Formats: sequence, structure tokens, C-alpha cells
Amino acid sequence: MTAPPDLEANRVSATLPPAAPTIDPLDELPNDVEMSIFEHLEELRMRIFYSLIVVAIAVVGCFVAVKPIVQLLQAPAQGAKFLQLSPGEFFFTSVRVAGLSGLLLSSPFILYQIIQFVLPGLTRRERRLLGPIVLGSSLLFLGGLVFAYLLLIPAALQFFISYGADVVDQLWSFERYFDFVLQLLFLTGLAFQVPVIQALLGLLGVVSSQQMLMGWRFVVMGALVLGAVITPSTDPITQSLLGGAVLGLYFGGIGVMKLLGK
Repeated sequence: MTAPPDLEANRVSATLPPAAPTIDPLDELPNDVEMSIFEHLEELRMRIFYSLIVVAIAVVGCFVAVKPIVQLLQAPAQGAKFLQLSPGEFFFTSVRVAGLSGLLLSSPFILYQIIQFVLPGLTRRERRLLGPIVLGSSLLFLGGLVFAYLLLIPAALQFFISYGADVVDQLWSFERYFDFVLQLLFLTGLAFQVPVIQALLGLLGVVSSQQMLMGWRFVVMGALVLGAVITPSTDPITQSLLGGAVLGLYFGGIGVMKLLGK
């Protein structure tokens, strides 16, 4: 007697090997090359070495041209005069200004070296996200620097100058002033990374745009606290400007996530 067709089909399927799971091409590693841990360390060492060389060249170049940079940073302090309160104050502050300026100028090359080091370990899907995130983060940091230089710093300085104009002469320490300006520039650039954090959380599925919108009350409170903590001054104008900018970036990030369907 012959077996029923259904039973025969079950026997044949039982003898066949299970089908291999299909892999999404976006989850594959293009040009996957095996490297030992020592080869990875050697590559990391060379990329750090190249980055340090570029940073050193940029710092030396900025130190040679430090006076125009100092004058640029002094421009928002119209109505104030600067004093050197200790020997070498101008020199050591100039070194710091040149160091930070050189690091800022060489940051694109450093970022390129970091990307080239991690790129072989990223899938096609991750590589598609890397470019927009890096570009957006860089533009937002630059936008934070411009925002601080054009709005935050002049607003804070004019508040202090006008507040005590009839009582005290505006004679400021050169070092203290640049501590104030450089700190505000750097922290504002970091605060402008809010949309990048939102994009990462949304793309990873941690938080949706709807959940971000539902927590707007906490974000408003957090923006006010952030404005008070980041700004080295205590004037309400600077804190309000920075808090408002962070809120605008947050709701802008929600809009971007909605456009992406997250």
C-alpha cells in the first residue's frame, strides 16, 4: 500500500534541512574584514597620533594669531576695560584661548578619524544613520556657538554693565572675562545637542515623539533649570534666552521625529 500524499509530504519535509533565516541586507557588514585586537590597537594608535599632530598644528597657528581671536572675543564687552591683575595673566589666558580655538578648528579632522575607526564595525543600517547624526550634531554645536556669541554673551554683559554703571567703573579681570565667555560658548554648544539625543532615542525605539510631547511640562522645568545651571551669570535675560532656545530645539526635535514616523 502506498502512503497518503499528506503523510508522504510530511516525510519529505522532515528530511529536508531547515531553511536558513533570511538576513536583512541593511543588517550586514559591508566589506567585513577580520582584524586581530593588536591590529585594532595599532590602528587606534595611528589615528590618535594623526589627530594629535593636527591639533598641535592648529593650536600653534591659533597662538600665532591669538590677538585677533582675543579681540573677537572681547567685542561683546563694549563699555568695559580689561586689567592684567597678575604677571603673565594675558600670556597664560592667550595660551588657553589658542588651545581651545585650535581644538575647535581641528575637531572635523578628529571626528573624521573617529568615524573611520568605527565604520568597519557598523552595519549598512547604522551607516545610513551615522552621516545625518554627525552632520546634525556638528551644525547644532556650531549654531550654539553662534547663538551664544551673538545673543547670550552680549545680553549678559550689557546687563552687568548697565546695572552698575552709575556706581562702579567697569574694570574687569582679563582672565575672569575669558573664563566666562569660553564656558558659556562651550556649554551652549553642548545644550544645542538636545535634538540629536531625541533622534537617537527615537530611532532606537526608546521613546516615541508622542511620549516626548506628553512630557512637555517636565521639559519646561528642565529647560529653566538648565538655563540657570549652564549660564555662569545669574541674570534672568541670559537664562531666559538659553531656556527658550532649548525648548525650541526640543519641540523642533519632536517635529523631526514625527516626520520620520517615530
